[in-house]
Amino acid sequence: MFDRTLKLIDQNLLKKIGLQKVLLVGIGGVGSFVLESLIRSGFLDITLIDSDSIEKSNLNRQIISTKTNLGKLKIEEAKKRGLSINPQVQIKTFPIFLEKDNFNLIIDQQYDYIIDACDTITTKILLIEYALKNNIKIISCMGTANRLDPRKLEITRLDKTQNDPLAKSVRHLLKKRNLSLKIPVIWSQEIPIKNKELGSMIMVPATAGILITYYLINEIKKATTT
Repeated sequence: MFDRTLKLIDQNLLKKIGLQKVLLVGIGGVGSFVLESLIRSGFLDITLIDSDSIEKSNLNRQIISTKTNLGKLKIEEAKKRGLSINPQVQIKTFPIFLEKDNFNLIIDQQYDYIIDACDTITTKILLIEYALKNNIKIISCMGTANRLDPRKLEITRLDKTQNDPLAKSVRHLLKKRNLSLKIPVIWSQEIPIKNKELGSMIMVPATAGILITYYLINEIKKATTT
């Protein structure tokens, strides 16, 4: 299935990609596209954490959501879709809400990359703190709601973000814990549209998810060539 892929990258890099152990937390608008692009790019060992079920409001932007699977666990539908693309992928699933009380029961030190695509700030802090203390590479997604322009997305360091309420809160909490703000994040330079409730369309979260996979591949490529 990777004939076209091997016209852009060599067999050695594809093999390295397949050897990486990836933890993905959150399979919503961003996370569902992360998973899709990870699998289609050759990643073969993925652990998923998400406790939500598919709702009608997910249909406009989450690639795993259809009218036929409303009410079903996102994590199980994500695994089913992933295996339908590549049955060789090892997908471990934890249908839980990740928090302080269960964190150490689920998370171990065997991951090469942690992808934070969740919405809960406290969970983001737990993941970032764990990654920093255990020297695990992490990329964290900041706010994608209330934005329309995918061209404004970029990967940078958390300490370089601005005009993002979620990033501001994460920075504040990390500072209180004396933790580094120099972690990679994906964020949007677009000033959020003011709404009483969060709104979202497919363009920004989908692009954010694909950019996260690009970031992982580029990091693996750099490590392979050095």
